[in-house]
Amino acid sequence: MSDSLYQEIILDHYKHPHGRGLREPFGGEAHHVNPTCGDEITVRVALDGSTITDVSYEGQGCSISQASASVLHELLTGSSVSDAFETERVFVELMQGKGQIEPDEDVLGDGIAFAGVAKYPARVKCALLSWMAFKDATARAMAGPVTVEEDAR
Repeated sequence: MSDSLYQEIILDHYKHPHGRGLREPFGGEAHHVNPTCGDEITVRVALDGSTITDVSYEGQGCSISQASASVLHELLTGSSVSDAFETERVFVELMQGKGQIEPDEDVLGDGIAFAGVAKYPARVKCALLSWMAFKDATARAMAGPVTVEEDAR
């Protein structure tokens, strides 16, 4: 796939985001900031047992960080937590591959568009921002609601 097609996919997700807007109910939420560029994102995860029923987000930043959140929503909503963590692992591996890893479209869908981003270390953090927030929000959702007694500790 050519770099220009990758760029078109990223720009399309940036201009027409999927899953944007924080929704309720949710089981876990995480807010992450990339201090090097100022991108930020809040991700909410709703679970029904071990199934991710919704991933919603709100954020601001570059086209890469916001498009990555849109792709994340598309890929992970409706999947099991274990499948979502496996997809997250494959995406992180792609981002850390410095452009040397051939992405698997069957696993990453539109996420393959970020293969070119992996060549630019300064942009890798942008692409991973929502994925790290997703991982934290899911861990919080799996831990269950925080009670007043736990919150006071």
